[in-house]
Amino acid sequence: MRIIRTIDGIRTAVTEARAARRSVGLVPTMGAFHDGHLSLMRAARADNDLVVVSLFVNPTQFGPSEDLAAYPRDEARDAALAEQQGVDILFAPEPAEIYPDGFATSIHVSGITEVLDGASRGAFHFDGVATVVAKLFGIVAPDIAYFGQKDAQQVMVVRQVVRDLNLPVRIEACPIVREPDGLAMSSRNVYLDADARQQATALNRALDAASDLHVAGERDAATILEAARRVLLHAGIRPDYLELRSNDDLTPLEHVDRDALLAVAARVGAARLIDNHILTTRDERGTR
Repeated sequence: MRIIRTIDGIRTAVTEARAARRSVGLVPTMGAFHDGHLSLMRAARADNDLVVVSLFVNPTQFGPSEDLAAYPRDEARDAALAEQQGVDILFAPEPAEIYPDGFATSIHVSGITEVLDGASRGAFHFDGVATVVAKLFGIVAPDIAYFGQKDAQQVMVVRQVVRDLNLPVRIEACPIVREPDGLAMSSRNVYLDADARQQATALNRALDAASDLHVAGERDAATILEAARRVLLHAGIRPDYLELRSNDDLTPLEHVDRDALLAVAARVGAARLIDNHILTTRDERGTR
């Protein structure tokens, strides 16, 4: 596996692959790899001739009071894990390589960025996501890019950018990977002490309770959400948001008559965690 830190370097490598008619897969990450990231790399490895993983903690998607400085970083560990998955290139640029002096462009997606994490964290967050992903697509020019379903709203934003800007990239959303007790894997789980780690399991249990009610035939959104809220409050968790929205465009739902995103965000101990299930019209339980 090669580690490349410059835009010119990664473009040269991709150009060589294209000349040999090799397909290119990209896994955009901010590092601190866990099994969720590794599952994306394995999916990319199965589909593509050349697999590129970007490792870049993107400063523009963090607010002034968020955890940019404290975000976990261990490039040597991440590189070893990526190499074990058969990754060909780790693209690990410095911030100045992505945002040089004079950088003055930002991509804003309207509508779907104004709810859930957009309302909780601020519109800047998805502007930063959209801009850096568009840059990575322009730099690497992948055939397919892989994202985790845990960041469901982010996946929707990226798909909107690809549609609106006619970018020749296919977006693959891969299933959430969970710990044995159901906690969604996240780089921010390292912030949890033992008590908070146990408390955090209530997020998935809350989503399970709501999903079970939906599978049993309940369609009233307020009733479904109340089932989840009771589990959270019993665990001492007050969510930043707990909402049911259309899985197509994030419009709020009063009655679940289409595929729906059941999404939660909450601060548990020192970590802000997110999770979700997809409730389908076929009465199947959401993605685990």
